Amino acid sequence: MPTWKDVVAAGTRFPGVEESTSYGTPSLKVRGKFMCRLRTNPDALVVRVIDVADQEALLKGDPDVFFITPHYDGWPGVLVRLEKVDPVQLAELVEDAWRTQAPKRLIKAHDEDQ
Repeated sequence: MPTWKDVVAAGTRFPGVEESTSYGTPSLKVRGKFMCRLRTNPDALVVRVIDVADQEALLKGDPDVFFITPHYDGWPGVLVRLEKVDPVQLAELVEDAWRTQAPKRLIKAHDEDQ
């Protein structure tokens, strides 16, 4: 099962990502913009996604892994059950969150280095 350490490892491989807090829980941000955070009640990882259509696709595609609560209705994000998510998929979600929130020039510089 992936842990917060795995989330941090996936996120900090991208430029500008920093460990922080959000609502009193551990989070990752890029240049101060929210990417993801741990939450309790229910235990899950909150991850920023591209848009609400992406959120809906994830929810429909794998409801055992992805869910939302009424609090997140209309916001482009999903809650992820860490005990159920595939580590490769988790890394992809973190990268998508970074690409959604990072400045375009930072993404371009990163992509050019790859």
